[in-house]
Amino acid sequence: MQENIDLLLAHPLGSLLGYFAVAILGLVVFLSFFEMVTKYNCWDEIRKGNLAVAMATGGKIFGICNILRFSMESGASIYETMKWSVVGFILLLIAYFLFEFMTPVFSIDEEIAADNRAVGLTAMLISVSLSYVIGAAIF
Repeated sequence: MQENIDLLLAHPLGSLLGYFAVAILGLVVFLSFFEMVTKYNCWDEIRKGNLAVAMATGGKIFGICNILRFSMESGASIYETMKWSVVGFILLLIAYFLFEFMTPVFSIDEEIAADNRAVGLTAMLISVSLSYVIGAAIF
C-alpha cells in the first residue's frame, strides 16, 4: 500500500495534488484556529464588507501559503511540508499574540472588528513579512 502511495506521489500530477491537498487542509485547519483566537467572526465580518478583517485574514492566508511554498521549494517531502506548515503556523500565531501584546493602548481585535484599516493593514503586513522570514529559515 505504501509503495502505491509513494509511486503516486512520485508522478508530477500526484505530487501536485498531494501538495495542493496539504495546502487546502492547512488553510482550513489553521484559519479555524485563528478564528478561535480572534474576538470577531472573520467570515461574517468579511461578508459585511469589513476591509480590515479581510486584510488581516488575507495576510494570514498569504503567510500560511508562503511558508508552504518555501517548504516545497526546499525539496521537502509532502510529509515534511505538513510539519513545516504546522511550525510556521505556530510562529505566525505567536506573532499575532505578540502584536496584541505590543500594543497595550488598544486591542488589535477590537480595532480590526471596528474596520480600522490601518490596523488591518499592519496585521496583514506582519503576517506576510514574517512568512518570508519563517520560510527563508526552512531548509
